[in-house]
Amino acid sequence: MSQNSSKVKSLETGFRIFEALDELGGAGVTELATEIGVAKSTVHDHLVTMVEGGYVLKEGSEYRISLKFLDHGGRQRDNMGLYKVARPELRELAMDTGELVNLVTEERGLGVYLDLKRGENAVNLDTFLGKREHLHSTAAGKTILANRPESFVNDVIERHGLAGETEQTVTTPPELFDELDVVRERGFALDREEQLRGLCCVAAPITDDEGYALGALSISGPKNRMQPDRLENELADRVTQVANVIEVNLAYS
Repeated sequence: MSQNSSKVKSLETGFRIFEALDELGGAGVTELATEIGVAKSTVHDHLVTMVEGGYVLKEGSEYRISLKFLDHGGRQRDNMGLYKVARPELRELAMDTGELVNLVTEERGLGVYLDLKRGENAVNLDTFLGKREHLHSTAAGKTILANRPESFVNDVIERHGLAGETEQTVTTPPELFDELDVVRERGFALDREEQLRGLCCVAAPITDDEGYALGALSISGPKNRMQPDRLENELADRVTQVANVIEVNLAYS
């Protein structure tokens, strides 16, 4: 095996350790070695390097991921034109509607939360900055899919599948493509308890000059406040208007 191949394999092992630490919320060498199926000495050597780099913290005999990743991710987010332009609009929309407003982009076929703002009546969810979710089960994700090429949608389906988050989730390609046609026709997408039971959302795409989705803006709330008339008219109009403002500001920023 060449030296370059060895380095790639080592890096892959390091990523597996990071992911296991994230899922476990912290662990010792033995637990990590068992979790990912590699020798304890290998895990230990990687952890020592990660601790020295500041990416992992050691507390007694356990290790956990440090906040250094938050620093890197936050800096990358702050440099994104979409985030910088959309941020003030999110704040105003949350204040106007009283609900939870989200800014979502796409990375490697998943939706990533770039920002969120809470109105005075906003629901408390486990959503956090950087959280990744499937695109097919959220209003924001569906608006992104609807404004990307069909080949992209097929790639997402092949890579991530169409998991049923609730009994309302679209789980077959024909159903998804039919819904994306509807999204394109009306200019916004709905999520009626497709991601979480009791939660409804409406979202509009944020596109470039050629109609390619850069991200999406969504409003989320409990279904008792998201009655059809409010969701599909009042809030759909508001989120579409604000998304358009963001598009214009992006084009001239």
